[in-house]
Amino acid sequence: MTERSTEVLVIGGGLGGVGAALAALTLGRKVILTEESPWLGGQVTSQAVPPDEYPWIEKESPSRLYRRFRNGVRSYYRRTYPLNEDARTNDLLNPGGGGVSPICHEPRVAVAVIDELLAPYRSDGQLLVLLDHEPVAAEADGDQVTSVRVRSSRTGSESTLTAPYVIDATETGDLLDLAGVEHVYGAESRDDTGELHAVDGPAQPLNQQSFTWCFAVDYDPDGDHTIDKPADYDYWRSYRPEFWPGPLLGWEDVEPHTLAPRKRAIFEDPDSWRGAVTRDFWHYRRIFASRNHEEGRYRGDVTLVNWPQIDYMDGPILGVDQETVDRHLAGSRAQSLAFLYWMQTEAPRLDGGTGYRGLRPRGDLLGSDDHLALRPYIRESRRIKAEFTVLEQHLGVEAREAAGLPDGSEIFPDTVGVGSYRIDLHPSTGSGAGPRNYIDVSNYPFQIPLGALIPQRVDNLLPGNKNIGSTHITNGCYRLHPVEWVIGEAAGALAAHALDTGQTPRAIRNDPSRLADFQRLLATTLDTRLAWTDQVRATRR
Repeated sequence: MTERSTEVLVIGGGLGGVGAALAALTLGRKVILTEESPWLGGQVTSQAVPPDEYPWIEKESPSRLYRRFRNGVRSYYRRTYPLNEDARTNDLLNPGGGGVSPICHEPRVAVAVIDELLAPYRSDGQLLVLLDHEPVAAEADGDQVTSVRVRSSRTGSESTLTAPYVIDATETGDLLDLAGVEHVYGAESRDDTGELHAVDGPAQPLNQQSFTWCFAVDYDPDGDHTIDKPADYDYWRSYRPEFWPGPLLGWEDVEPHTLAPRKRAIFEDPDSWRGAVTRDFWHYRRIFASRNHEEGRYRGDVTLVNWPQIDYMDGPILGVDQETVDRHLAGSRAQSLAFLYWMQTEAPRLDGGTGYRGLRPRGDLLGSDDHLALRPYIRESRRIKAEFTVLEQHLGVEAREAAGLPDGSEIFPDTVGVGSYRIDLHPSTGSGAGPRNYIDVSNYPFQIPLGALIPQRVDNLLPGNKNIGSTHITNGCYRLHPVEWVIGEAAGALAAHALDTGQTPRAIRNDPSRLADFQRLLATTLDTRLAWTDQVRATRR
């Protein structure tokens, strides 16, 4: 067994893990970064989800490092693609033209940009990246995590990794479980949190947000790219949660804000697939727009399917045995393939016919050798029991109004970053009585408190992803791409600063002078935004 040591060990190479590594590296520390998949980037790469971002992202970036990532995406397209003049000279180029972000783009591009950001630190060994390595065990001695054991999925070999500080940036908070760090998962009770939209009665740990196995498609109207009929297609063809307006495999779904039925088709007009600017499903998460390129070079667009029809609600993957986890992961893949097959063979078309047989799965753009993304898109993680837990009443509009609190989110004196997104919980697995509908409520742009990154007991493990001290409810807005990156950055910077000062993260947070020094480091060296302007902070999302 190989043994390696470093100064900051980051387990999980999603956006939070990349942000953590870059922050620690920028501050001069040695880092080992591991990732279970072949690609760094998590949500935006191996899970194939274009960034969900707030409206002020162009003018009010959360940090210099995240800004470099976004600028790198645009630069990559300008340097390598045959953009037309309008696209090449557009400072706000949206490569995919999708509606969820001003920089919708192909996952492979994000992989290349992340590699460029990390490249300067790899040559001299300041950074070691271990791809296709998953954590399988962790050792602890009292309040210290002493080692993490990872296994290569390519060779089966194992390595024991040690560091003074360990950051859990995995997608599901794996180290919290492996190292025995106190944590929760699923839905808390309103009796425990006082949250307006928490569940009644006891907590429901197996009530977890749905996850999604995404895929990409382009459209060849003259071709037939129909996949083999999935073995369990009939099950998914008839699957219908009680709150859904029709079969889940259909164009009818639920408007998340109002829970009213709605109907959207894949194409709003016959030319949607050829670069038309529409607001149909095709445009929603489009990752490649042919209209941005020299005329005639590309036949059509590529879109990313992360739509309600493939939200997997049939069971949880946290707090259950591995056999159950594997069954639900396989079920999610089957559901996505069933939806693809349904669109190809049964979906109502604009011309009155059925089936878009020209829909071609593009797993090749997602790094996979099948039709789907490399990894599922996980919305909810294990969450540490933290020194401070972010609750709905800290940022929810309705909750703060009910409590007689002023407009705007809570101001946290220990802020280490900002974020903004609606409290957006997709349908969940429920707690034994079947799936539960959307929880999607308005909130204010918010801060990230350092207390949410400090475990109640353990001294040298920090969360660097969706595993901070949030709740089932507030996870709904602290889980998106820019927020995850900034959480990771704060964790990486905190580990580096703790090494520099000889103080624990807890001591840094709980001493006003030390906290001010750390916040000054974030604001100056990393150009991290620690607070919103009063106008933005009072904006209702």
